[in-house]
Amino acid sequence: MRRRLINSTLAVVLVVIAVFGVSLVIVETRTISSSAQERVDSEARRLAGIVDSRLFSDESITAAVLRNQVAHDRYAVIEVPGKAPVVIGTRPKGDVIHGEAKGEQGETVTVEESSSAVTREVGRTLLIIAAVALLAIVAAVLLAVRQANRLTSPLTDLAETAERLGSGDPRPRHKRYGVPELDRVADVLDSSAERIARMLTAERRLAADASHQLRTPLTALSMRLEEITVTEDLETVREEATVALAQVERLTDVVERLLTNSRDPRTGSAVSFDLDEVIKQQLEEWRPVYRSVGRAIVSSGKRHLRAVGTPGAVAQVLAALIENSLMHGGGTVALRTRVTGNQAVIEVTDEGAGVPPELGSRIFERTISGRNSTGIGLAVARDLAEADGGRLEMLQGKPPVFGLFLSRTPLKKQGAGGDDHTVR
Repeated sequence: MRRRLINSTLAVVLVVIAVFGVSLVIVETRTISSSAQERVDSEARRLAGIVDSRLFSDESITAAVLRNQVAHDRYAVIEVPGKAPVVIGTRPKGDVIHGEAKGEQGETVTVEESSSAVTREVGRTLLIIAAVALLAIVAAVLLAVRQANRLTSPLTDLAETAERLGSGDPRPRHKRYGVPELDRVADVLDSSAERIARMLTAERRLAADASHQLRTPLTALSMRLEEITVTEDLETVREEATVALAQVERLTDVVERLLTNSRDPRTGSAVSFDLDEVIKQQLEEWRPVYRSVGRAIVSSGKRHLRAVGTPGAVAQVLAALIENSLMHGGGTVALRTRVTGNQAVIEVTDEGAGVPPELGSRIFERTISGRNSTGIGLAVARDLAEADGGRLEMLQGKPPVFGLFLSRTPLKKQGAGGDDHTVR
């Protein structure tokens, strides 16, 4: 493209020079020739006037007297009736410019000049025109190269940006070139890069969340199945199978919840539910795990509390807190329910060393962990809580106390027509 731009610009300049240059040469040649002819004619008329004046005064007319009146490079002949011609200068050879004038006394004055002077002047003019044309060509080439670089460099950059997007590097460049059309393409590519980056981030986040959220339910389900394989008591088999089926349903709910949150973290199906049922389910699910490591998990506080939210999401938040205590805490884990204002609060605490001060303000950030874990459990838990209109906070660092706050009254949302609808 750079070569085509240079060639096209140079071709336009050459055409312009050819058209206007040839016209200028023709005009200048004619102008120089006309000017030389006019000079010779003027010289003949002036000399005729001098001869008329001398004849009228009966003065002599000789070559010696009139020599200073004729330019040294010109040849003049003065013919007076009844007298011998007076010749001044040397007659030029080759082509000449001829001028003639008649005086009032009947004399004829002829002046000739060699056309070589005109040829030299025309040559100098052509040389000047050629120099100007060459300078114009050089300037055109430089301008074409600069303009080609200005246009092709951005295109190269844009091609590299598009190639980076295709190879999975969605970083926007935010580079502009001062050319509206190219800047528009750069804007579109940057917008595409940002959208691709958001999509990749959402996919990676979904994969990380799914890995974290599914690991614990699958572990618990595996333990239930192991209990079934080692027992011969039919009643125990039925009991464990019932619990395993319930865990499979909760696992399905986890998957659906993750997919829903990946599309829109604010979508939810909040209902009024009994907190005791969710806490009981979590205790049953986690007791075997805690028992296997020599620890206990208990519950206390106000009973028969009802809260507004998604039971599956609340169960996932509690599971994340319980797992966090299992991995990072120590001693007995306690779930305590209480009421504050119009909110039901579930506190999860343990007897461990607590949260280090340097992690206190960042404990809910992704990739922040006190040990070699993924560091996304609490971040996912907070997202789930906020999606239901609740909130998850760290109430105390040592010993660690986390509080899940849920509304006790139905949430209201604005309908499409402007009416308030109660979510039940």
